[in-house]
Amino acid sequence: MISPDDYIPTDPDQARIGQLLFYDKILSGNRNISCGTCHHHDHAGADGLSLGIGEGGVGVGPDRTAGTGPDQIRKRIPRNAPSLWNLGHNEIDVLFNDGRLTRSDLYGNGFDSPAEEWLPQGLDNLVAAQALFPMAAQFEMMGNLGENDVVGAVHNRIDRGWPIIAKRVRTIPEYGAMFVQAFDHIEEPGDVSIVEIGNALGAFIISEWQSFDSPYDRWLAGKPLAEDAERGRQLFFNNRCATCHAGPLFTDQQFHALGLPAFGPGRTRRWDQIPRDVGRMAETDRLEDAYRFRTPSLRNVALTAPYGHNGAYPTLEAMIRHHADPAAGRADWTTDMAHLPDVPWLAAGDFAIQQDDLEMARQAQALDIRPMRLSENDISDLVAFLNALTGETVDQRPLGRPDTVPSGLPVD
Repeated sequence: MISPDDYIPTDPDQARIGQLLFYDKILSGNRNISCGTCHHHDHAGADGLSLGIGEGGVGVGPDRTAGTGPDQIRKRIPRNAPSLWNLGHNEIDVLFNDGRLTRSDLYGNGFDSPAEEWLPQGLDNLVAAQALFPMAAQFEMMGNLGENDVVGAVHNRIDRGWPIIAKRVRTIPEYGAMFVQAFDHIEEPGDVSIVEIGNALGAFIISEWQSFDSPYDRWLAGKPLAEDAERGRQLFFNNRCATCHAGPLFTDQQFHALGLPAFGPGRTRRWDQIPRDVGRMAETDRLEDAYRFRTPSLRNVALTAPYGHNGAYPTLEAMIRHHADPAAGRADWTTDMAHLPDVPWLAAGDFAIQQDDLEMARQAQALDIRPMRLSENDISDLVAFLNALTGETVDQRPLGRPDTVPSGLPVD
């Protein structure tokens, strides 16, 4: 069972700052997107898209559009926006689909991350560290070269843009006063750095997105599930599902290849000539890690469609069918199953990778799940069980979305 004691402790005053910053576009290079744009309360901490519309887009969730004129997006976000539920649980030790952020003493700052030794010291936890990276990502929050001073600085070195963002924040009087009040070591606004900003965001995410009051949690306390959910529970734990979706968070935090249909721009490495995503291998450079992705938690999974590292499947039923027969899933998959807002200037590349027969063969061969026989009733019962992992108070968050933020910028 999960209890409040299983989460990293947070300071309420710091979380309140984090709530405002989470929805404040001041953290983005062009001041046009916030963390909450793609991890919105109205969409259970995600955006409802297969691949997100980042910096330059307009709107929220499935209705978000790709912008117009010079502001229009230049690339889709290459991976599905993950939800934020339970990231602050004490058992979480790796973040991102490819595991590129872990706790480590390798660089002397407490983390092994894309920023290596340039990640600043003093970040409280993985969640605080994770919060910094979208600000330094071109298509997520930073913007394109030549558009703002943040992207120019990051182009020189990943950590050079964070001080610019920190100065933007601390020179807003309301933020400055809040930081002085919430952080004992901050004596004046000028002391605020990206570390305090990351720690405030982390405090908000950790405290805001806790969930452990589902029908399944009641079952753990001795109360029965609905009949179909109980049948699904037995199937889940007796048919290898719980091998990877293990523990109280329903994730082993390991990396597995599911053979999901490929599309989108791919999370390419510098030397990749095709729009592919090799998953964990991009971080380890080990061939055996190719096309493996971190197992997601299943808590509140019914709220966070579409599914897969690229949002390939629109429903839980479709994702279960793929697990039961990956080869058939790839063969039967159609492009309309991907929820991609119309972007005419990118359309030619959206599914281009599927024309590369060699790459498709490589991805099909990298498979860590074995087919299993599931009847239609079995699939229906499994869906019922996964719905029983939805918390009863998911719509009653401690802080929620603010109506306004200190920068005065519009709140999505």
